[in-house]
Amino acid sequence: MRLGWFLLFFCPLLLLPVTVSEEQRVPGDKLLVVTVATKETDGFRRFLRSAEHFNYTVKVLGQGETWRGGDYMSAPGGGQKVRLLKAALGEMKDEDKVILFIDSYDVVFASGPKELLKKFQQAKHKVVFSSESLIWPDRHLEDKHPHVREGNRFLGSGGFIGYLPNIKELVSDWTGEDSDSDQLFFTKIYIDPAKKKSINITLDSKCRLFQNLHGALDEVVLKFEDGRVRARNVLYDTLPVIVHGNGPTKLQINYLGNYIPNSWTFETGCTVCHDDLHPLTALKESEYPLVAIGIFIQQPTPFVSVFFERLLKMQYPKNRLKLFIFSQEPHHERHVTSFLRDHGSLYRDVRVLGPEEEMDGAASRNLGFDMCRKDEDCDYFFSLDIEVVLKNDNVLKILIEQNLPIVAPMITRVGRLWSNFWGALSADGYYARSEDYVDLVQGRREGVWNVPYVTNVYLVKASLLRTELTDYELFNSHILDPDMAFCHNVRIKGIFMYVTNMHTFGRILSTDNYQTSHLHNDLWQIFENPQDWEDRYIHENYSLIMKTNLMETPCPDVYWFPVFSDIACNHLVEEMENFGQWSGGANTDTRIQGGYENVPTIDIHMNQINFDKEWRKFLLEYIAPITEKMFPGYYTQVRLQPTSSLSSPLNEELNSS
Repeated sequence: MRLGWFLLFFCPLLLLPVTVSEEQRVPGDKLLVVTVATKETDGFRRFLRSAEHFNYTVKVLGQGETWRGGDYMSAPGGGQKVRLLKAALGEMKDEDKVILFIDSYDVVFASGPKELLKKFQQAKHKVVFSSESLIWPDRHLEDKHPHVREGNRFLGSGGFIGYLPNIKELVSDWTGEDSDSDQLFFTKIYIDPAKKKSINITLDSKCRLFQNLHGALDEVVLKFEDGRVRARNVLYDTLPVIVHGNGPTKLQINYLGNYIPNSWTFETGCTVCHDDLHPLTALKESEYPLVAIGIFIQQPTPFVSVFFERLLKMQYPKNRLKLFIFSQEPHHERHVTSFLRDHGSLYRDVRVLGPEEEMDGAASRNLGFDMCRKDEDCDYFFSLDIEVVLKNDNVLKILIEQNLPIVAPMITRVGRLWSNFWGALSADGYYARSEDYVDLVQGRREGVWNVPYVTNVYLVKASLLRTELTDYELFNSHILDPDMAFCHNVRIKGIFMYVTNMHTFGRILSTDNYQTSHLHNDLWQIFENPQDWEDRYIHENYSLIMKTNLMETPCPDVYWFPVFSDIACNHLVEEMENFGQWSGGANTDTRIQGGYENVPTIDIHMNQINFDKEWRKFLLEYIAPITEKMFPGYYTQVRLQPTSSLSSPLNEELNSS
């Protein structure tokens, strides 16, 4: 009986702490996010988007000021942030206010105020700093840091949260210069037992609130859950509320920012791809942005004439386009001259630099950018390499409407994972494969992606060239190729580069093994660029043969169907005429085994122009399927004779008639 009374008396006491905890929970309107941003960068705009997504209240300090806080990548700094924070706190009176002070250029929120405040209160301290596994900037202070039972031991100044009176006390002794180290200032307070106790400071050692990426890249993975994305620390099994790309981890926060908090999810796809667009539909054509197109020809390239045909078909007002054509390759001068002779007058302006200028690729690109930079009418520079095959005629409109500083349409090489962007960089600044690279290239994830490197084809805002990218020699480097040098210079300015795979834009040609010794060199591209070869030389109705009865029989055992395009027929005839070594039409023929021709014709064999392998490939790809359809059960291998000619005179020669 006494036991029963004891239980009735004791159980309510067990519930009491939980009830008190609920009553003492800090309301969300008491939280104020404070950050410093002297200018509005791409990273700052990303930070604000994530804050707005979770309805954080943000106060921005230092807007319009000149940044004098140093460069974190090369030396300690950040004192300017402490000065600005101290001044702002002096105007705040609500002692119940909770202040979250964080960086902004390299920070994203992964969750909202409710979770942040709950985890802050669970820390049971008045001020909580983010933590790091690496000590910086003074390694000599390592032994003075308090040991922790589990987690990171060292303080990170890029994020801390606390009650207003305690934060005021934290910064009250600041008298340093703007270029002094904020991290060193806060570290010395933390390792001072008296100050640490007075302010009541602790570290978020297990990354429950703050995740600093420097020194922790192997610990952090993306966690997709119910239409949102979190960063998960697998070492401590925590879901941090704030992710900070501190130090040299800017590319990693850019990668995570492609997803966190909900930029792209498996349920919704891309949720931000239609934000801040610059639609052209409401504009008259005369009001379209003026675009300078830089065309760069730096090596012998197949299908150059087709490139210019596609350029002409681009759906954009020609009088709003200026052409800057740089050709380092004498072989293609005739293609450039022919295009400009027939169509150059359609464009607002044309400038051509030929091989005689003796200018290299970096210099030509610097010049092209500078022409747009100095032209007050120029709104965009569209950099386009000659090996790019743009199949989407609306590419310029699509890129302009994205309203991004630098954006590239994703193009790939047929049958390969090669593309015109990199998803990550190695430690030495070269290609590394990001976790999502294959999914992006193969189209399993569609969106607009922040990436560290683009090449071959991309659009740049001219306003960017006049403000952030004013250096003339953007493409110059003693150790990097021009495209890598350009992207490096863009990255160190904190400017984001994007690639979009929301549309199918085209592909990039292989220039390997391209020979220029023939009249029509593109005929030999059936191996290196089979899709472009087919587009150029196979009849547009060829594919209908397998689906319909598009086959005529003008006489018994003769089948007539479309296979070659008119251009293919013309090029083959012209190639043979250019070779010119026709046989005499006699029975004696030293070109074939045995030297005797039963049915002589005046002809040129394919192996005489080194076209026998290409001809055999053509027969296998385009003729063999037809014969197998017409004669079921029979299969052809199109075997070559020992002389490298084909198995039948009909297949190996083109009659002069």
